Amino acid sequence: MIHSLIADRARREFSRAMRFDGGGTPCVPPPADARPRLLYLHIPFCERLCPYCSFNRVTFAEGLCRAYFRALRKELLLYRERGYAFGAIYVGGGTPTVLIDELEETIALARASFAIRELSVETNPNHLTDERLAALGRMGVNRLSVGVQSFDDGLLRRMDRYDKYGSGEAIAEKLRQTMGRFGTLNADMIFNFPTQTPAMLDHDLEVLLEIGIDQVTFYPLMVSDSTRRAVTETLGRLDAGQERRFYRRIAGRLAPAYRFSSAWCFSRKGTMIDEYIVDYDEYAGLGSGSIGYLSGVCYANTFDIPSYIAQVEKGELPLAASRVFSLRDRIRYDFLMKLFGTRLNAADLRNKYGGAFWALLWPDLAAFTLIGALAWRWPHVTLTERGRYMWVVLMREFFTAVNNFRDYCRGRLLP
Repeated sequence: MIHSLIADRARREFSRAMRFDGGGTPCVPPPADARPRLLYLHIPFCERLCPYCSFNRVTFAEGLCRAYFRALRKELLLYRERGYAFGAIYVGGGTPTVLIDELEETIALARASFAIRELSVETNPNHLTDERLAALGRMGVNRLSVGVQSFDDGLLRRMDRYDKYGSGEAIAEKLRQTMGRFGTLNADMIFNFPTQTPAMLDHDLEVLLEIGIDQVTFYPLMVSDSTRRAVTETLGRLDAGQERRFYRRIAGRLAPAYRFSSAWCFSRKGTMIDEYIVDYDEYAGLGSGSIGYLSGVCYANTFDIPSYIAQVEKGELPLAASRVFSLRDRIRYDFLMKLFGTRLNAADLRNKYGGAFWALLWPDLAAFTLIGALAWRWPHVTLTERGRYMWVVLMREFFTAVNNFRDYCRGRLLP
C-alpha cells in the first residue's frame, strides 16, 4: 500500500514538473561557473525498433544518420562557444555504435574541445564485433554498456530481440569475450516483464554471476502512456506486486558480490556508476530529443531530425522547450537524484541552498525517515533496504514522466 501511495504522489509531482507548454522562447542559460558538467550525446538510430522502448529513436538510414552526426558535432561546438566545460561524456540512444566511424570522429572532436576524463557508451549485442570494439578502445571508452534485457529466449522473442541479437547463450558468450577490454562492462537488464517468471529471473542472475560481469543495471520495465498498449498486446499487463518481489530477489542475489552504486545499479569495486544524473548535478543534452539540465533550467531539443539538422546548420541551438525549475523543484530534484545513488550529504545541500533546504524539504525527510526508508548519520542520509526499493519506484515514475513528455513532443510533430 505504501509503495502505491508513493508512486501516485510521485506520478503527480513529476507530471507537473515535466510540463513544458508554458510558452515563451526556450533557452539554455550560460554557465554559472567554470566547473565541468557532463555531456550527454543522443544517437536516435536503431536498425530495428523495440516495442517497449519510449526513448526518441528512429529506424536507421545511413544518409540521414551521417548528416545527423555532422550536425551533432556542430552542436557540440556551439556549447564550447558558450563557455561550457565538460569532464565526462555519456553516449546513449538509440544505438550509438550504429555508425562507428561517425561516433569515433565525434568523440575525437569532443576530446579536442574539452578535458574529458570519463567516457561511457551504450551498444547492443550485435555490435560486439572486433572492428567496433577496437574503435571503442581507440576512443578511450571507460565504460561500455550492453543492452541485454534478458537471457531468456522466450522473452527475447516476445521483445523482438531474438532475431536481432541471437539467443541468450549467444549474447552471454559475446559478453564473456568482451570482458577485460574496458574498465567497466555493464549489462543493461530489465525485470518485471509481464510473462517473466521467478525461474526466468533466476536464470538471468545465474548467467550474470557466472560471467562475473563488472556491473549490472537492472531496470524495472518502464513504459510511457503511448507504449503501454503495445507492451500489453505483446507482453501482457504489468504487475506492481511482482516488481517488488523481483527487486528483492535481484538485490538478494547480487548484493553479496556487488555493491549498490544506485538503487538499481550493482557494481564491483572500482567500476563506474551507471546513472550520470547521480554523479553530476548538471548535464547538457545534445542531439535530437535530448533533455538537459543546466543552472536550474530543464530543456529539450527538437524531436524532429530534419529540423534538428537545419537549426544547427544555422548556428542555433535546436531547442524545442525549456522550463525554469522553481527553488522547490530544484531542491527536490537534487534530493531525489543524490539519494538514488543511495547516500546524500545533507551538509552539501544545506550549503548549496541555505535555509531553504530544510524549510522546503523537511516534510519529505521526516516522512521517509518515519517509514524506515532513510538512515541518518550526520551529515549523511542513506537509503535503507526498504528505502532502496522506494527509490526504484520514484525513479520509475520520474523516467515515465520524462517518457510521457517525449510522447507529447513527438505527438506535436504528427500531421
